[in-house]
Amino acid sequence: MIVPEWPAAPGVRCFQTTRRGGVSRGPYESFNLGEHVGDDPAAVAANRARLLSSLPGQPVWLQQVHGTIVADADTAVPGSEADAAVARRGGKVCVVMTADCLPVLLCDRRGTTVAAVHAGWRGLAAGVIEATVAAMACPPGDLLAWMGPAIGPEVFEVGEEVRAAFVDRDARAADAFVGRGGGKWLADIWLLARQRLAAVGVDAVWGGGQCTVAQRERFFSYRRDGVTGRMGSFIWLADNPS
Repeated sequence: MIVPEWPAAPGVRCFQTTRRGGVSRGPYESFNLGEHVGDDPAAVAANRARLLSSLPGQPVWLQQVHGTIVADADTAVPGSEADAAVARRGGKVCVVMTADCLPVLLCDRRGTTVAAVHAGWRGLAAGVIEATVAAMACPPGDLLAWMGPAIGPEVFEVGEEVRAAFVDRDARAADAFVGRGGGKWLADIWLLARQRLAAVGVDAVWGGGQCTVAQRERFFSYRRDGVTGRMGSFIWLADNPS
């Protein structure tokens, strides 16, 4: 797993899984956490069970739909339709799953509130980061953000409609796109996320730069493989921080 390197408060715990260390086979090899991708349900259950030694309890698994709904992990039930979760109670684990989309973890500097965000381009363009920051109800200047592995700007080819979804809302988003001709563009999802975070006052940002497509042995990638597994990004508040 990857442990974020950021100056979070002692009570904030988090990590990101890779594709290694599980029991799934074939295109899901080996630590697939997604129940919706065609993997053997018993293998997914075994992989999820392995997580419990590193977590204070069961995460709040979401039904992600590339939208902007933010779940309250303190009260939400597994399977809630949302693309982000916020927690304020100790031991309540927020999680989002990705395989090219960008996972973003957030916390406040005092360690009282945490959040996990599934930021694919559709959700990012629609405002999932803004919705999550609003749901955290913390001064944005007090928030820290960490960006996990995602499809990199050298390979994230998109059409004009994707570029327009961002540039029509903020002209500065043009800096995140490089033209390839024929109406195709290479997009930098990390820069787009940084811009959205900065726009709401979150300037303390870490992470980014690890490409899921390029690192075949380490990460699942839907764009690269089509049929593949999902990784998880987890964050929670410890009951007894030390």
